[in-house]
Amino acid sequence: MSVKVLGITAGRKNSNSDILLKEALLECEQNGADVTMISLRDYHIQDCTGCTSCTIGMSQGKNTGCVLDDKDDKKKIMDVLLNCDAVIFAAPTYDLMACSTFAKFAQRSLSYETSFLETIGAIAHKDRVSALIAVGGSTRSWQSMALESMQAAMFTLDLKVIDMLLATRVPAPAQCLLNDELLENSRKIGQNIMTAINTPAQERKWLGKEDMGWCPNCHSNALILGEIQWDGLHFPIECQVCGAGGTLKQTSEGTWKFVIQNNGLSRDRTTVAGRAKHLEEIAHTQGGFFQSGEQRNIVKKRLDKYKNIHFKTIV
Repeated sequence: MSVKVLGITAGRKNSNSDILLKEALLECEQNGADVTMISLRDYHIQDCTGCTSCTIGMSQGKNTGCVLDDKDDKKKIMDVLLNCDAVIFAAPTYDLMACSTFAKFAQRSLSYETSFLETIGAIAHKDRVSALIAVGGSTRSWQSMALESMQAAMFTLDLKVIDMLLATRVPAPAQCLLNDELLENSRKIGQNIMTAINTPAQERKWLGKEDMGWCPNCHSNALILGEIQWDGLHFPIECQVCGAGGTLKQTSEGTWKFVIQNNGLSRDRTTVAGRAKHLEEIAHTQGGFFQSGEQRNIVKKRLDKYKNIHFKTIV
């Protein structure tokens, strides 16, 4: 049986994101994959309402799903995605990060948190890989959170990112067709996806440019100052994407690099075990709130003040 590869684009028809994704998928198809491609713009996907129904269920050990499952096309797409061996995403960047079409789809995925669903036995574990293509009209300076914002959507679905491509300086529709290197890099993504699929899951690794990004764990380019976490854990520097903890060290050449501490991957969001630590936090904070009648009564009394505040609005 051939492996299944799904391509998901958030860009315009036959423009840069679309073209680069198709180039990668062609490589997969030519190497024996059963390829499916969708454009998110062809589907109705509602915004996450922030109702917290799914996380309330998680904090109580229940799989409640999403309250919008029967109201749009998100579940239809997820039923296909979760049965694939690999998913390649492509999204344009209009202002630093991936576009809102991609973000809307991604932020509806919390109810599919695989580490939780596997923990309670709702689904069986499946190893999947993914690759990301971000496209923009400027240099990396104006796409500085593009790949990182896309990476953040991979954890919930337990998609192991094995390659990424940042396509810069292609502002006009289909302008990427003037850049043979971009097209070749997209084909390379397709090749790397097939290599990863045909590698035993425990041996799969990053196949993109080895020196990409600050973080040696997820290859993102986003570091932040560490803060004390809910249970007291603290690292001087953290990877904003995968949560790896460590510090900056200067090399003998005078450059700087991010060095992960011995326990710096204990909260690694790219792993089921690492994300399970976040589920502990949800159970502690949100679960603790709903289990405490005293806390809810205090909030209920104080909320009246804000319910009775009505400022003028726009009509």
